[in-house]
Amino acid sequence: MTHIHDLSVTRMAEAVRSGELSPVELTDHYLDRIERLDPQVGAYVTVTAEIAREQARQAEKAVSAAPDPAALPPLHGVPVPIKDLNMVSGVRATYGSDVFADMTGFLDDNVVSLLRQAGSVLLGKTSAPEFGLPCYTESAVAPPARTPWDLTRSAGGSSGGAAAAVAAGLAPAAQGSDGGGSIRIPSSVCGLVGIKPTRGRVSQGPIIPDLFGLSTNGPIARTVRDAALLLDVMAVPMPGDVYAAPPVEGTFLSCADRAPGRLRIARSREPAVPGTVVHPDCVAAYDAASALLEELGHEVVELPPVLGSDLVPHFELLWGVMATMTPVPDDKEHLLQPLTRWLRERGRATSATRLFQAQAALQAALRTAFPVMDEFDAILHPTLAQPPVPVGYFHDREPAENFQRQKDFTPFCAAYNVSGQPAVNVPLYWSEGGSGESGAPSPGGGGEGLPIGIMLAGRLGGEGTLISLAAQLEEARPWLGRKPAIWDA
Repeated sequence: MTHIHDLSVTRMAEAVRSGELSPVELTDHYLDRIERLDPQVGAYVTVTAEIAREQARQAEKAVSAAPDPAALPPLHGVPVPIKDLNMVSGVRATYGSDVFADMTGFLDDNVVSLLRQAGSVLLGKTSAPEFGLPCYTESAVAPPARTPWDLTRSAGGSSGGAAAAVAAGLAPAAQGSDGGGSIRIPSSVCGLVGIKPTRGRVSQGPIIPDLFGLSTNGPIARTVRDAALLLDVMAVPMPGDVYAAPPVEGTFLSCADRAPGRLRIARSREPAVPGTVVHPDCVAAYDAASALLEELGHEVVELPPVLGSDLVPHFELLWGVMATMTPVPDDKEHLLQPLTRWLRERGRATSATRLFQAQAALQAALRTAFPVMDEFDAILHPTLAQPPVPVGYFHDREPAENFQRQKDFTPFCAAYNVSGQPAVNVPLYWSEGGSGESGAPSPGGGGEGLPIGIMLAGRLGGEGTLISLAAQLEEARPWLGRKPAIWDA
């Protein structure tokens, strides 16, 4: 039996424009699932049912009134939730913090405006950790976000609510953001496609500053084509953006429909964080992906050493400074979670000179690394060093241990926030069984294992190549046949 939430975003949008599927029916379907199932998943911090139903009614009228419904916007009538680190006018915006538990958004972030213009319907705000700082989603304003593949385990972060919503069938796709892996991490543990675009591809404005260029908005979806479609909608430069990405020929969606050709792909599973051990399941997925790429005709070679462990302290310093950028009144500092306070203390202790030295050291390293990395069309890594971890694995620890565990969990992602290169999580593999502790991961279909993602990074401006390659992998090892138990609830 096919459910509405089995449909891809592209198929859903076609059905709305043709009149085959009503935006009201579509919205009611997701709101019903959210009401029934989200208490188990923890995907949403705020559900905007009234707004969603009104937008759906207006979308339905627009289909009836349109001289040519095919000319309607690309996401017309399709529900897409917004991460709670992004502001939506008139909607609660907590930033995952008790400090802002009662704040209401007073404007739309640029990416929200673009999704509105594309015709999307707002189901609500997806859960995020406090200020988006951790790689897991356990805040004081909402229940933990859990991967639908094992509800005892974390959905990752900071776009954990967004990924949990898509993986559980509580949204067809979602907007996320990524400053150190925050799209790719939850996409890996929830078995989804997540794209971190090239620096400057998607606007951070009008409120969130570009600063060091680490963070960007991007899509989380079940298929490569759906993620590419959302990226097309989001990828519009805005006045005041500090960074600009190289221009793209055609659309990202068209890239998903063309063969990538024979590519030269480098690979590495050497973590940048000293002492990190990569779990056997993650190694097995990485090796299996390498073999599949060769089977598809690509050249796969080892990546020479670039962006080593000496850069980790510089990134940590920037992360601490970024933690101070959200203004918190003195009389509300006590409401912050221990990790946030600890990071802000580190950030406040950093002098301007030391900050500029760290940024300069990162830039110097990139000037050496880019000529090496640019020899390859793509670079393969494990997305994470471990399978999905239990809820509380990070959070129920002292801040220093919490932070170290996060570094050991995700030692591959942040390098591409530093470099600004695009990177995508591809959900090719699942562990055997539900524990994630035994056996080699298995490709597509059947079983009850845990998702084990692989990451592909590209040249600056190279999202099109990554999307073409990811689509080829999806065709070779389809993953939509694999669904968590909650999917059919």
